[in-house]
Amino acid sequence: MAPLNSSAQFAAWGRQSPALAGFAPDLSSRLNALISDKRAWNVHGVLVARGGKLILERYFEGTDWQRGQTLGHVAFGPDTLHDLRSVSKSIVGLLYGIALEQGKVPPPDAPLLDAFPAHGDLATDPTRARWTVHHALTMTMGTDWDELGVPYTDPTNSEIEMDRAPDRYRYVLGRPVVSEPGTRWVYSGGATALLGRMIALGTGRSLHAFAREALFDPLGVGASEWLTDAQGEEFAASGLRLRPRDLLRIGELVLRGGEIGGRRIVSGEWMAAATRPYVSCDEVRRYGYQWYMGDMAFSVPSGPRWNRNRLEHYQGAYGNGGQRLWVFPGIDLVVAVTAGNYDVTDQWVPSLRVLREAVLASVL
Repeated sequence: MAPLNSSAQFAAWGRQSPALAGFAPDLSSRLNALISDKRAWNVHGVLVARGGKLILERYFEGTDWQRGQTLGHVAFGPDTLHDLRSVSKSIVGLLYGIALEQGKVPPPDAPLLDAFPAHGDLATDPTRARWTVHHALTMTMGTDWDELGVPYTDPTNSEIEMDRAPDRYRYVLGRPVVSEPGTRWVYSGGATALLGRMIALGTGRSLHAFAREALFDPLGVGASEWLTDAQGEEFAASGLRLRPRDLLRIGELVLRGGEIGGRRIVSGEWMAAATRPYVSCDEVRRYGYQWYMGDMAFSVPSGPRWNRNRLEHYQGAYGNGGQRLWVFPGIDLVVAVTAGNYDVTDQWVPSLRVLREAVLASVL
């Protein structure tokens, strides 16, 4: 499939003013106020598309890191690559669906350990023997895993321990089972590492090479990087770097059910499965195949005073530092935010304020 030119595709969509796209005219000034008042700090990029048109594209300056290595102060722009961190997981979810359509990876109901014959001895545990690929896709393997309670700067963080293990896949598959598979969501980069490995083994390509061939090039994605370990193997769960424009493009693909510009890139069946809620993450978020979903409440600037609240369903991809991709099918809206607030407890605050107080608050 011949690649599309990303910049040309954005030009083909055209740009539209917020007013013509159904936003209050103060969308940009709302964003400016959040930044100047420091209610949204170290935000690097904000992009909004609606109805297939680019409505807002803003870049800022700030400190940044590349998966733990400082990049110093950066003036961001349209062609600046940015860490996506755990947004990478959602991209892996799309890649798994493409590889499945090609017959290169096992289906969700296949036994997980069958894909890792070198670790077949683990199947003597009857609980592990019940694992299916679905459990990895939904992060419901039921193993002891702690990424959220321990910072990534701590060597006891489960993802850091996995990356330092002599065999990361045995580390993931060998963790103690503490709950029945399929019953409880536990955030796990290890589950995504298993998916990435299955994609690479099944396609005979590195994860990044397959991503370029099957997703990025057909979609018209520009330059990309997928950071690797010392052995040259990609960090499937957190190593992808893209331009914010291309992150927005992926959101548009999800919004359109896997088809964009008349080209089918991800099967509609897989997109429906990936964005189906299988398990609750917490009180407000649910999880599909490496994608979050939920319902976002927000206030709107018009309408009767007693009816200015709105609730919209979203699908999302989240990454450390405030990397966010939100897709709102009901209002034909995609929002991408990049930021540099890595490894701090309030990292989610600036990006969510941009979404709720600038973008959604301006929807008419």
